[in-house]
Amino acid sequence: MRLTRRLLLTGALAGLAWPVRADGPVTSLRPQARPVPQPPPRLADLLDAAELSGELGLIVVDATTGRVIEARGSGRLMAPASTAKTITALYALATLGPDYRFRTRLIGTGPVVDGTLQGDLILAGGGDPVLSTDHLAGMARSLRDGGVRSIAGAFRVWAGALPQLFQIDPDQQVHLGYNPAIGGLNLNFNRVHFGWEPAGGGDWRVTMDARTELYVPAVTMARMRIVDRDLPIYTYAAQGDTDRWTVARSALVEAGSRWLPVRHPAAYAAEVFAIMAAAQGIRLGQAQPLEVLPAGTMLVSHASDRLETLIRDMLEFSTNLTAEVLGLTASLARGGQPQTLADSAAMMDIWAAERLGARIGFVDHSGLGDGSRATPAQMVGALVVAHAGGQLPGLLKTITLLDAQGDALPDPPATVLAKTGTLNFVSTLAGYVRRPGGGDLAFAIYAADPARRAQAKAAAVEVPDGARPWNRRARALQQVLLQRWATLDD
Repeated sequence: MRLTRRLLLTGALAGLAWPVRADGPVTSLRPQARPVPQPPPRLADLLDAAELSGELGLIVVDATTGRVIEARGSGRLMAPASTAKTITALYALATLGPDYRFRTRLIGTGPVVDGTLQGDLILAGGGDPVLSTDHLAGMARSLRDGGVRSIAGAFRVWAGALPQLFQIDPDQQVHLGYNPAIGGLNLNFNRVHFGWEPAGGGDWRVTMDARTELYVPAVTMARMRIVDRDLPIYTYAAQGDTDRWTVARSALVEAGSRWLPVRHPAAYAAEVFAIMAAAQGIRLGQAQPLEVLPAGTMLVSHASDRLETLIRDMLEFSTNLTAEVLGLTASLARGGQPQTLADSAAMMDIWAAERLGARIGFVDHSGLGDGSRATPAQMVGALVVAHAGGQLPGLLKTITLLDAQGDALPDPPATVLAKTGTLNFVSTLAGYVRRPGGGDLAFAIYAADPARRAQAKAAAVEVPDGARPWNRRARALQQVLLQRWATLDD
């Protein structure tokens, strides 16, 4: 048989396989029915399938027009958790500008003569929330390179750029590293590294240090003592400018470490700087605190990254200290005199109502405090206003879309830029869905079980029973909703 174009077309259209047979098929072929497009599942069915106890509020809107696409319980006042940091970011950017930098200075109250500073040396904080041991080491090196070998006066420390606050949220457990003190001189996110390892004979060797990538200086302003007990695992007491900790011996099963909060950050930074100065041959002695910063000559200055960079990192890693420092600094720049986080948050609430149309009620700038409240609709309204400015979406973290097994989708239907928020029995997410075909969406998903959270706080347990499964279910629901909205024909 000669193979012709006509024969090829006839075979292809008939659905036959080669070689072509002269006789017909033994059985006739049934035409295949085309699949009927299935409508997306109902929102109510998705929420029921999540089996999430407590309260839920959600809303998704067109980010350009504000037109509501889907909502459920969007007017319910709920704890925003760390999605509050998006409002703080906008507040700081509008007040301070994207190029603002925090500065930490070394100031001399006299001239330098033959390598000796004829006066006091002052470590003056500017509130920098990301100042590290490495930065202090660099400042000490610059001081020596500038010709200072010794000081005739005293070593002093000033932290008055911001109010001195013992902790962010007084309702949190005392040992949680994400609830540190706040002040005008902060170091290593105001956390100290506590390590322990067996020392033989049932004893333990403990360390307290201000470690970073390059240095591991041991400190004495934070001290740990092992006590024979079961509970509580940690206790804290202040003695002057010293943080005194105890840990239950029964909790030390094998070698390990964790970060503990620092309650006297100025003393912490001063001790670490003195260690770094000594490494450069400059002996400083014990730091003396200053209430008022005197006049003097700036010898060394360290500048933080630009505010925009600090905000991007804050939103990605959800650093509470950064959020509180940014909020306090913005409130002071607006002429306020906040003495507490609630004072500063109230100023931000007024600004948010005027500029974003969001009548929120926050007690801090990080979302750590349980008293903060916002509705999903208020949060999304603020996101719509911010979307028009174009600044916030580029600062938010990319949220990976996952399949049912928790693996990243190889070909996700959209890009999600958002801020997460997580507390025990609280899970929130707010941001934008960017669809390939255009038309950004703004959304907020708030879930909380206040009763179970209250029980967990009363029990004073760091990770209460049921918290992790509950939060996993909440995050799974977020994934379902995001992928629904990414493909929903609105």
